[in-house]
Amino acid sequence: MLIRILTNIALVLITANLIASPEVPGAKQTHPIALVGGTIHTVSGKTLTNATLLFDNGKITAVGTNFDLPQNCEVITIKGKHVFPGMLDAYTNMGLVEINAVRASKDENETGTFNPNVRAEVAVNPDSEIIPTTRSNGVLLCLAAPSGGTVSGRSAVLQLDGWTYEDLTIRSAAGLHINWPLMAVVSDWWVTSSAKEQIAAREESLAKLEEQFATARLYDKARRDNPDTLVDLKWESMRAVLAGDVPIIVNADNANQIQSAVAFAVRQKVKLIINGGYDAIYCADLLKKHNVPVILGGVYRTPKRSDDFYDLPYEIPAMLNRFGVQFCISSDGRFGASMSRNLPYHAGTAAAYGLDKNEALKAVTLYPAQILGVADRVGSLDVGKDATLVITDGNILEIATQVEQAYVQGRRVDMSDRHKRLWNKYQQRYRK
Repeated sequence: MLIRILTNIALVLITANLIASPEVPGAKQTHPIALVGGTIHTVSGKTLTNATLLFDNGKITAVGTNFDLPQNCEVITIKGKHVFPGMLDAYTNMGLVEINAVRASKDENETGTFNPNVRAEVAVNPDSEIIPTTRSNGVLLCLAAPSGGTVSGRSAVLQLDGWTYEDLTIRSAAGLHINWPLMAVVSDWWVTSSAKEQIAAREESLAKLEEQFATARLYDKARRDNPDTLVDLKWESMRAVLAGDVPIIVNADNANQIQSAVAFAVRQKVKLIINGGYDAIYCADLLKKHNVPVILGGVYRTPKRSDDFYDLPYEIPAMLNRFGVQFCISSDGRFGASMSRNLPYHAGTAAAYGLDKNEALKAVTLYPAQILGVADRVGSLDVGKDATLVITDGNILEIATQVEQAYVQGRRVDMSDRHKRLWNKYQQRYRK
């Protein structure tokens, strides 16, 4: 028994060492820095050529072509280069899962079906090897979301550089995540439940969700009537949702799921964000009517139905934009945060299939920041916002483009990562 325990401890320690990145978080900015002579993609406004961006104390202080620089300013010439705001991946398990096959590196869900008190950020591993590889492609922010159960817990918006989860977190409780049950009966070969059993399970899940929100309202009333009421963390975490300060983020792809979730949100008078949204194009009028934004779960996925065109997933962003639905693009997919680095290519593919190029860039910068309630800090290069940005040698949405420098709140980011280290290592093998 003792040997078994010691073996398990050793495996955990080995795993911890394997998934700890050696990159050192950037030091706090101590003097003004000016990026001079490059093309500044503000995203919120015009793209400025041969322009200057100045930042100090982690904040952007000036953007333009005609202004004086402070005497103690560090000048970095970036002629021929481009400056973009750091991209934001609006749905990931970043820092919560390292290696899917290694249980010790997975911390994305809790036991049980109702866990509104779960806070994703406290489980995030700041030393994840996935974080540096993601930064290398210009993705400097993400939403770390829990999974599992019906009510999974609360997500957090993270900046991808820091020593601790507190350093990474820029908005805690960005949303309360709910996995909406399938509304249609599935009859594929792999389904073991009968139609009657599927309907019963669905109705039970929806009834339980209604009951939980009703109980949360009773608890909220009791707390308001008597502040000395005994605190229950599960119900306490629901109060911000009921007050409209925290939206519910519902995982729903099918049209009947989206329609059911919207009806629920209207009934409960809570803010709603749809995540996934494959069928959002068929619910455009409903979503616009109730001001429901969509976090589109990537464009790199196969059509859901046999009669869907092969390129429909690529065209959904352009269609949502044309229909006037507020949306952004995430990298969400079966491989989780390890594919977050491909976020710019999701947007680039959407641009190739009809989405305006400027809208495609906004879909991975400004729009996710707006949807997740952090647009006052990130998402565009405006005076007063965080100096969270990247310097590239070309259009950030193109595969050939290289990210040369990155800053998070004015801190210079270490651009090394595991992929680059392995590249350099194996270059030596064939060197004579």
